[in-house]
Order: sequence, then C-alpha cells, then structure tokens
Amino acid sequence: MSMEQPFITSVTYSTSDSRITLFGIPDQIGAAALIFQALADNKINIDMIMQNEPVAALGRAEISLTMPRDELKTAKNALQPLEGKAYTDAVFSEAMGKVSLIGAGLRSHPEVSAKVFSVLAEEKINMDMISTSPIQVGCVIPSEDVPRAVKALSEAFGLDPDEAQEENPFR
Repeated sequence: MSMEQPFITSVTYSTSDSRITLFGIPDQIGAAALIFQALADNKINIDMIMQNEPVAALGRAEISLTMPRDELKTAKNALQPLEGKAYTDAVFSEAMGKVSLIGAGLRSHPEVSAKVFSVLAEEKINMDMISTSPIQVGCVIPSEDVPRAVKALSEAFGLDPDEAQEENPFR
C-alpha cells in the first residue's frame, strides 16, 4: 500500500482547443505515422492523442487528437489527401476546451479520478477525451462548459476557482 497522499495543487484550463477524430484507420504498421507526418509537415501542434485498439469495426482503429483551434483548418487541409488511404472518415470539433487537475500522488489514488468524473457528471458535463499521468487528470470538454467545470472541480478539491490557471501547452 502506498503512503503517498494526493496533494491537489491546482486546476488548469483552456478554452481555445479543437478536436479531430479519425475513423477507419487500418490496423497496420505506419498508418498513424502517415497521419501524424502530414500534421507535422504543416506544423500542427498536437496536445492530446487517444487511440483505441481496433477490436471492432472490422479491425479498424479511431484516433482522436486535440490542437489549438486556430490550427484546425490547416489540419483539415493536411489530412484531406489521406482520406480513403489512412482513414475513412473524420469529425472535426471546433469549440473544445480542457480542464485538468494537477497534483502529486494521483497515480496511487484512484479516488481522485473517480471524484473528477463524478463532479463533472453532477454538472452534466460530458467528457470527450481523458488523459492521465502521475501528476495530472485532464478532460477534453465543450469549451462552453469549461467555466462551470473549473468552478465545480476547484470547490470539490478545496481550491479557489479564481486561482485556476489558464493553460497553454503550445508555448
């Protein structure tokens, strides 16, 4: 049993993200490389990536990724030539944001993630993506819900909502 205690230090947020979900990615070596090389060639900054194991949909995967909202049009144009080759369909979501809980000891305290998800559920805020690390739990949500999420999470973890910090992962 771990002696590490969760020490939640802050809530961070962003409101100017976008999300792309690509469907029908072949389960073969190099498929994701084509996608991310096209984005890199166009200098698209990626913040969060999520891929599922292709157990359904005839062995084809899905990849979702987030980026700054002002890079979405360039990303669409970069990916368009790959449609039908590296993926079969795409959904582009412009008005996304992210709220994250930052602190030490999150890995050994699953109740922190459970509480984050419960608080957002109580606020009727749907999470589109989730990312975790030993020091962070991040949720991609509609940008319009970010202020409510920041307030609710701050209060739930005994933090001042006015001290939440705007995040810019691309600095």
